[in-house]
Amino acid sequence: MAKIHPLATVSPTAKLGENVEVGPYAFIDDNVEIGDGSKIYPHATIFEYVKMGKDCAVFPGAVVGAVPQDLKFEGEVTYVEIGDRVTIRECATINRGTAASGKRVTKIGNDTLIMSYVHIAHDCNVGNHCILVSYVGIAGETIVEDWAILGGSTVVHQFTRIGKHAMVGGGSKVNKDIPPYSLCGRDPICYAGVNIVGLRRRGFESEVIRNIKDIYDTLYFQGFNISDACAKIEAGFPESPEKQEILDFIQNSKRGIVRGNNVHDKGILE
Repeated sequence: MAKIHPLATVSPTAKLGENVEVGPYAFIDDNVEIGDGSKIYPHATIFEYVKMGKDCAVFPGAVVGAVPQDLKFEGEVTYVEIGDRVTIRECATINRGTAASGKRVTKIGNDTLIMSYVHIAHDCNVGNHCILVSYVGIAGETIVEDWAILGGSTVVHQFTRIGKHAMVGGGSKVNKDIPPYSLCGRDPICYAGVNIVGLRRRGFESEVIRNIKDIYDTLYFQGFNISDACAKIEAGFPESPEKQEILDFIQNSKRGIVRGNNVHDKGILE
């Protein structure tokens, strides 16, 4: 049975799981589902059409399920879907999807940490085990894949894709796709290496990490254009899930990937 503080406002149509806790002055609207063991802290707001999984936490001032900040939105029914064990810290905002996008839903995966003052716009898809550090803002229809980390105050252009296990340095302005396993940052943003520390923490073997590094060296530092580099990687490296992940990501990129950290590129290096 849910434990609801008498000063909370909870719609009678909201579905609260077992052992859900709702603090004083929290607001939970119609058509909301909250999974077992979740905690809605004081002054948190959850608007309509939000479905939240088990053992989540929504901290004071956070707003989940507000209508999109998109002029194409016309009041249609759209959704926010949040997985299990997601933490949404103070004053973070997660907007519903839009019909215009064709998606109609903003999604957050399992075990993801959304820190204070993060903004997740309409129709974004954030994967599992991601970390969005304070003041990150991701514009509409951005995709953040599993295990990606976005450093504090990073802003991401709409329709951008952040690859699996990638890490983006704090304060970055992301206007191109960030390839999987990579470490990117600086201004303008560029590839700065492989996310070695993150991959080691997640159990990647040294040989696998070395192979990823060699693939990106071929892509960025041997003078090939993107298509020639992909052909070289396809022919010159043994088959592996990581190789295929990188090639698929590049070949399916709609915005293009970030450029390399080339010492000959003016303005990239200090």
